[in-house]
Amino acid sequence: MSSFLLSTAAGPWPGDPHDADDFRAGRSEETGHDEAAQDEELHRRLKAAVDAVDAPDVVLAVSRHGRRTLYCGGTGPPPPTPRQDLRYELGSASKTLTGLLLAQLIRLGVLSGGEPAALCLDPSRRRIGPAPVTLAHLLTHTSGLPALPPDFFLRALPVWHTAPYARYPAERVIDAFLRRRPAPRPGTRWRYSNFGVAVLGHAVAAATGTPWEDLLTEQILRPLALDDTALHAHGPDTDAQGHGKDGRTPVPAFDAGGFQAAGAVRATPHDLLTFLEAHLEPPDTRLAGALRAVRTPVLRRGLGHRHVHTTAWFRHPTDGGPLYFHGGATLGQQAFLGFRPDTGTALAALCTRRFRANDPFVSTAYGLLADA
Repeated sequence: MSSFLLSTAAGPWPGDPHDADDFRAGRSEETGHDEAAQDEELHRRLKAAVDAVDAPDVVLAVSRHGRRTLYCGGTGPPPPTPRQDLRYELGSASKTLTGLLLAQLIRLGVLSGGEPAALCLDPSRRRIGPAPVTLAHLLTHTSGLPALPPDFFLRALPVWHTAPYARYPAERVIDAFLRRRPAPRPGTRWRYSNFGVAVLGHAVAAATGTPWEDLLTEQILRPLALDDTALHAHGPDTDAQGHGKDGRTPVPAFDAGGFQAAGAVRATPHDLLTFLEAHLEPPDTRLAGALRAVRTPVLRRGLGHRHVHTTAWFRHPTDGGPLYFHGGATLGQQAFLGFRPDTGTALAALCTRRFRANDPFVSTAYGLLADA
């Protein structure tokens, strides 16, 4: 198993190789010893976690109060482009950017969140019913929509192991939503739905008259300087290679089809840390209000209402305060993003092996963040 470890102060990547030394140089001798001990313990835990994941490529990226540590490894040979410089598929963790985008559009007064999605997609509609599905319902998985459109599996079956979402373009997502049987009571039941968030993306694009990719770039990626984040793969020099459940068979780059808002984002580990650090300490920009808004609980579910959700994150309690996280998976990669305001810690975990039964990836990543 190959591995690579790097620690840096917060800043552009890859940065000056002396940045880390300069960061430590200004500390007192006592603080330096404390930091060294903390670094050694973190490195030990990251190595153990990488070994436990069992995937061709694994990257664990941690930020503690802006000080970044990355540990890279895997069962496969190192790719030509260093693992820490590649973009990885986020799958459903893309929804954290979607949630932030809608929060920002609401803060700007462009949208309210209460717009009926059907009217956004088809303004000529004369009747939408007494309880229409709104943008907020779609984002919070309370629209009543199923996980995927009813005919998704039939269309995807011929390419189920390579590109199932590519067989379901935007036009079909929109048509499936507009033709569906209305849910009886939107907003009353939580049901995780890639279909719903995909519809949200198209409804927001229609309501603003701006393509989804342009909206995300203008409102989120550019303000946060996420220059190595995109919705499409560009090739092996920039994008990590995914693998099947066996950890050996290469799979094509993920094509989200009409589900861009639900799972198309790919990003480098350092871009992901920049994104997460912005949630820990919102920058003094026009995004600050939206970054705070997506940390606010909006619904509770389950026995004793123990499952708490914001518009972008799952929220769990810890002894010191809430832990925010979201996972995601594609046909050949997995991602886990999370942060803890009480400890000033952010974590981006990435691997290039498809999820399989008893997969240790999510539990390993969650455990790292919970114990941070």
